[in-house]
Amino acid sequence: MRRLVIDTASRACSVALFEGLECVAAFHDVIGRGHAERLVPMIAQLPDRGLSDCISVNVGPGSFTGIRVGISAAKALALAWNVPCEGYSSLALLAAFARDKVGADNPVDVAIQGGHGEYYFQPFDPHGNALQSAQSLEPEAAVQISKADIVVGDAADALVDMKGHGTAIDALPDARRWPLIAGVAPLAATAAYVRPPDAKLPGGR
Repeated sequence: MRRLVIDTASRACSVALFEGLECVAAFHDVIGRGHAERLVPMIAQLPDRGLSDCISVNVGPGSFTGIRVGISAAKALALAWNVPCEGYSSLALLAAFARDKVGADNPVDVAIQGGHGEYYFQPFDPHGNALQSAQSLEPEAAVQISKADIVVGDAADALVDMKGHGTAIDALPDARRWPLIAGVAPLAATAAYVRPPDAKLPGGR
């Protein structure tokens, strides 16, 4: 089965095309902003313009704007191609990457940059199971509940420095790493913001 994976939930923008678990083409750029302008040209450069039997998209947590861009594109393509669209967690992907890098028998804490100086934080056991729901925390609060020696994410260095011990793996979500969570039950293709967006619709809706 051919699968298109879209990941725009962080400063990185990436797409990958898989035949089964084999990546046949991919693009990954750390762009900061401008995901809406960069994503479609990336997909267009893939073989057959990314045409797939299934689409997986990072639903967060992460950048509010990036998440919306990725999910909107994934759903539009799924509708046009008449294929299913699935979601996956940015934090679960990073945890799987860290376990693959340092050894599968290690618990992992994931910490990525969130809004207003907070971290999106979630701990995972040695089998890749989340020990609690993802939270948006002040750095000091994340330090208090971070127990794993391995911390991964773009806030990992800062968190380990504050803890005074542990190993930090500086990483961002990357569509090319999707096979690391291929065995995890997919999520709905719905944004997982964790904290409410700063902007609100008129009338408080």
